[in-house]
Amino acid sequence: MIETDQPDLVALDSEGCITGSAIDFFHSERVEMCSMSAASEISHNVWLGPTPDPGVSMESSALPTPPVPRFDIMVEASDMAQIPEAKAFEVLEDLLERKDNLELAENAIPQLEFPGSGAIMPPTWSQAEVDGLLTTCQWMHKQAHASSAANKRRDSKMSLGADADEDGDSTMQSADESSVEGRRVLIHCTDGYTESSLLALAYYMYAECVTVHDAWLQLHREKGRNFFAYGSDVALLRAVQPRILQASPKWSGNMQHLCPPVPEWLEKMDGSLPSRILDYMYLGNLGHANNPDLLKELGIGQILSVGEPVLWPKETRDGWPKENLLYVDKVQDNGVDPLTEEFPRCLEFIGKPGISLRRLSSLTLITERGRRNGTKTLVHCRVGVSRSATICIAEVMNELGLSFPRAYCFVRARRLNVIIQPHLRFT
Repeated sequence: MIETDQPDLVALDSEGCITGSAIDFFHSERVEMCSMSAASEISHNVWLGPTPDPGVSMESSALPTPPVPRFDIMVEASDMAQIPEAKAFEVLEDLLERKDNLELAENAIPQLEFPGSGAIMPPTWSQAEVDGLLTTCQWMHKQAHASSAANKRRDSKMSLGADADEDGDSTMQSADESSVEGRRVLIHCTDGYTESSLLALAYYMYAECVTVHDAWLQLHREKGRNFFAYGSDVALLRAVQPRILQASPKWSGNMQHLCPPVPEWLEKMDGSLPSRILDYMYLGNLGHANNPDLLKELGIGQILSVGEPVLWPKETRDGWPKENLLYVDKVQDNGVDPLTEEFPRCLEFIGKPGISLRRLSSLTLITERGRRNGTKTLVHCRVGVSRSATICIAEVMNELGLSFPRAYCFVRARRLNVIIQPHLRFT
């Protein structure tokens, strides 16, 4: 029956033959991970993303991934790395100069290593570690804004010559080919967000002269980055914030800017934001749901609570429209309670008005009501791995037209460091 009705789910048919329809979950998750954390520019010429993997093709990703340029410098954040010493920067400067003078191949990319997130632990961090963090940020900024022979060669492409058309006019060039002031730097780690978060946050604070909480929000909201950071990273960056801001090239000399009031939502945060599954849907835990100030900062205006009600003071609850709060009661992660009957109203609550949902199993789902005026929804249970993850998988299946296995990989990759585990009854 399964072979007849759902051939895409069959790896080995009734005659013992491999069908080719089997999904390689490891590879699919890796593709979606690289798609979710694809390299993007967070500040002038400084990019953040996963370690480049030639073996992963983005063509099979559920969402399109824009191309990335060639990089001049790679900075890898790793748990095994040590704070760079002055000699490391001297060696890199020499390599870059040799590359500019064509003494090294164009595809030879100088590499720098830096300790991963959580490696510099408060309150025992050393002055040398803080010095190394700031020096690394300063060096990357210098490279990102430097003039070099390589830039002049890029500039020369704008002149007539090999790139001129038959009428003698210079041809249009892509962003990757056009003149760029400074060298392109990629901050990277395996998944594109865990080990690199500390350095990326610190660099953004330094380059843009913003506080740690503003860096957190701007990288997520404006730069589209999904990332995870440890509580120790928050404590470290808050402690060294005055020094980073005073050293920033954009520092204005306003001393009041060094120690602004700490927002209440930051005090409640453990380092992780709820996971952005789709632009309009987040997956999180009860702690995220009980931090309404953080949710407002992220533009989340609706809360879908699956089996676990929010615990807000009355004045906070009164400040939210009742129609933007949906509580699904009597659904425990016990292998007994089903979610099937709850799909229609949950997906209607999450979705957008005026669009009919596809048929899911035997349910014809009704018109959606959310997503109006850019409304985003947080879907949560207690931990954010089973009940709420199931609802998010269903919405991804509906919105992107994916099979359950592919939607599972999609959500699993975007849940970042938390591994989703929907109960078998829910799946």
